[in-house]
Amino acid sequence: MKDVGVVAIGRDEGDRLIACLGSIVGSASAVVYVDSGSTDGSVEAAHSLGAEVVALDLSVPFTAARARNAGFARLCEMIPDVEYVQFIDGDCIVVAGWLERARTDLDARLDVAVVCGRRREIHPERSIYNRLADLEWDTPIGEAAACGGDAMIRASAFRQVGGYDPSLIAGEEPDLCVRLRAAGWKVVRIDAEMTAHDLAMTRLGQWWRRSVRAGYAFAEGSARHGAPPERHWVKETRSILLWGITLPVAVLALAWPTRGFSLALLLVYPLQLLRVGRRARAWGMSASDARLYALACVAGKFAQGVGLARYWRNRLLGLRGRLIEYKGPGVARPRAALEPSGTTQP
Repeated sequence: MKDVGVVAIGRDEGDRLIACLGSIVGSASAVVYVDSGSTDGSVEAAHSLGAEVVALDLSVPFTAARARNAGFARLCEMIPDVEYVQFIDGDCIVVAGWLERARTDLDARLDVAVVCGRRREIHPERSIYNRLADLEWDTPIGEAAACGGDAMIRASAFRQVGGYDPSLIAGEEPDLCVRLRAAGWKVVRIDAEMTAHDLAMTRLGQWWRRSVRAGYAFAEGSARHGAPPERHWVKETRSILLWGITLPVAVLALAWPTRGFSLALLLVYPLQLLRVGRRARAWGMSASDARLYALACVAGKFAQGVGLARYWRNRLLGLRGRLIEYKGPGVARPRAALEPSGTTQP
């Protein structure tokens, strides 16, 4: 496809990157891989697979947004008339047929800037954290407020709004979508398989840091775009503030003067679990998935509260946010372990 290019980003993804590039090289007019300081041979592997490689300057702080912008700039140098760009993270595999389907939808809808589909976790059975991510990514079909890191974007619209904000350490995709929608464009999720993701999350600490990162993103997103009519992430930020900070702090602060009676307020958390679980069931989740989702939503508020507090601390002190990383480097594994089950066809 001469009018479609691909930008993949990563750092120390190991075999995940090899699988990623193997799923896209040859399917588009050009593939650009942007490396953020890998030490595992990723640059050499990308070259050997036929991708154009951009190595980011080590003296400037890394962000995914900065990497994607650099990849887009190089792609436009290679193909000045590129119409559509598929962005993908280096731990994902593009499903066969996705590029054609996304391009067809963008061709048919000139008011749409972004098309995304279903991102699935390759091995949701390997940990509850993988399963949670798979549930999280099952968003409604139709016009959407935002996309994730995997999406096909109209190049002219991307240029119009100046691309991703390279200063953001998280939440750069929703920020881009807010600006695209403000410019009159639409973001759409279609009913098609898009990518298979290898989260490989097995430890509680990884999930906690990912939730802290989400809280930071919610706080910054609402601070930037929380004014009417957008009200971007205002509801989410208020929920974090209530459940993750205000209520637990109040309970602990009042424990001594109330002789422990304030601890009874903690009973609202089991009630919240029931409420979120019922809502998840109404969305169509199984009983076990609904319980897991509810537990993650309620417990995650505490980690998100840490992220929210970190954002406001940085802002008040004039500090630059630092990346909140939760994944380890990719490891060499049998190629069969990287193949998604049942997601190779849309």
